[in-house]
Amino acid sequence: MKSLKFLNPYLFKYKTRLILGAVFVTVSNIFAIYPAEILRKGIDLVMDGVLVFNLFESATIRNVLSASFFNMLLIFGLVVIATALLKGLFMFFMRQTIIVMSRLIEFDLKNDIFAHYQKLDLAFYKSNKTGDLMARISEDVSQVRMYVGPAIMYAISTFSLFFLVTARMVSINAELTLYVLIPLPILAITIYLVNSFIIKKSEAVQRQLSAISSFVQEMFSGIRVIKAYNREIFTRQTFEAEALKYKDKNIELVRINALFFPMIILLIGLSTLITVFVGGQKVFSGEITTGTIAEFILYVNMLTWPVASIGWVTSIVQRAAASQTRINEFLNRTPQIENINLKPSEIKGEIEFRIVKFVYPDSNIEALHSVSFKIEAGKSLAIVGRTGSGKSTIASLICRLYDVTEGDITIDGVSISKTNLDSLRSAIGYVPQEVFLFSESIGNNISFGLKNAKLIDDIDERVRNSAKDANIFESISGFPNGFETLVGERGLTLSGGQKQRISIARALIREPKILILDDCLSAVDTETEEKILQSIKKHMENRTTIIISHRMSTVMNCDSIIVLEEGMIVEQGNHQELMQLNGIYSEMFQNQLLEEEQKSE
Repeated sequence: MKSLKFLNPYLFKYKTRLILGAVFVTVSNIFAIYPAEILRKGIDLVMDGVLVFNLFESATIRNVLSASFFNMLLIFGLVVIATALLKGLFMFFMRQTIIVMSRLIEFDLKNDIFAHYQKLDLAFYKSNKTGDLMARISEDVSQVRMYVGPAIMYAISTFSLFFLVTARMVSINAELTLYVLIPLPILAITIYLVNSFIIKKSEAVQRQLSAISSFVQEMFSGIRVIKAYNREIFTRQTFEAEALKYKDKNIELVRINALFFPMIILLIGLSTLITVFVGGQKVFSGEITTGTIAEFILYVNMLTWPVASIGWVTSIVQRAAASQTRINEFLNRTPQIENINLKPSEIKGEIEFRIVKFVYPDSNIEALHSVSFKIEAGKSLAIVGRTGSGKSTIASLICRLYDVTEGDITIDGVSISKTNLDSLRSAIGYVPQEVFLFSESIGNNISFGLKNAKLIDDIDERVRNSAKDANIFESISGFPNGFETLVGERGLTLSGGQKQRISIARALIREPKILILDDCLSAVDTETEEKILQSIKKHMENRTTIIISHRMSTVMNCDSIIVLEEGMIVEQGNHQELMQLNGIYSEMFQNQLLEEEQKSE
């Protein structure tokens, strides 16, 4: 139950519904126990009536007695129906409060988990599978909802009904009540012993479900590779093996849970036998009436479901505890990127790296070592280097997707860690190397970078202009639905070049103070690249622009260029200065010229 303490604030938030639900449960149970008392009175009335009826031989008196008995039994029957209706009415109110409360808590919990996911850093996502994240916000939360809804509802109902029934039984005959309740401690001990097994099996089931979710999500994402390599049979067999493990673990859990109900039925049956045996002796001795035995049997049967629900509720609680433990693992994780300055600030665009060293927290790979450079606001910087030299890492650090290991990065002279994070990222238009498009229309993907896009009057015009600047407008116009064309999951319906240009349009529409293009023109030809660069030159004016590219033609017109080699700056200057050095940059430039000449031949 320790992990479930996390839910106490949610229960307190909806305490009015919870309290009303408890009241409705209690009132419903009060009406539930009345029919047993009425049955006792009815049986005793009939038994006494038969004796009285046999004392009189006159037909007239017998008819009067018969009519009187019939009217009394009719009244008893109507009272039973009325109490049943009232019980049902308050059960309805009970569900409208407690079950609705559980759905509201489920809604809040999912939103809080998703909001916390948004705050966590990239290292978290690199070390956790998407399927596992999805399982915790869906399956695990569903298990938790069963605790704050049905489990709490039936627990309150069990305790209130048990108290009411026991109190009523004691008031009738305390000794008989004691005999009837003898089997219950045995049940409590059984539940205590089985609980530990339920906990372990529940956690194993949830872990295996997460593994299946991760596997399925990965297979669907890589379906093109699977088909290209003709691995459908292999992946199906792998899935079957994982599903078999899940089935086996569930069956193990079901087998343990199955111990409860036969045990409960046996103990309830034993209580009924004790009631008849001991009660029969007391009837013969004149301590109780025959109706009292019937009343006690009804009370014993009333306790059948509450006692039986102990095992079911226990199972729900243990499953919820296992799920909440998994949820808490993420909710208790503190984001490594914290926004310590909550005051919004204006970003002009000056960027400076001061002896920056960076080691990726998830892999411990040193990506940058003693990197220092400065970009004046409104100027352009190109970053070139071989694969793995640390170019994209610099872009990630400027966006503060990671914090530096050593050194510092300043934005407009202020340490990036002390700059308002929302202001910083709102001022950046970032086109990553790996393009990601949402399963939305092209227009919505382009306007994604705008805050409150639906409130902007000229949104359609801005989307079209950005598409023109990214040299994708004509391609979009050629689609049957134009900007309303759905791109499919991850943009599968578009070519690599089209996706890159839509991603560029998404960055340009923001009109950012800092524009970062991370090798985002690799999928387009040289001619298209030149058109795009010419189109976005006006966006580069008065904006700090960082271009990361393998193509020398893309970077040669930038104000300054840095060359990275194994995480260190080995050359720095403009195009002419670097060419005069006859170093790595000059070699890369000459090699690309030679390649282009060979292609043209």
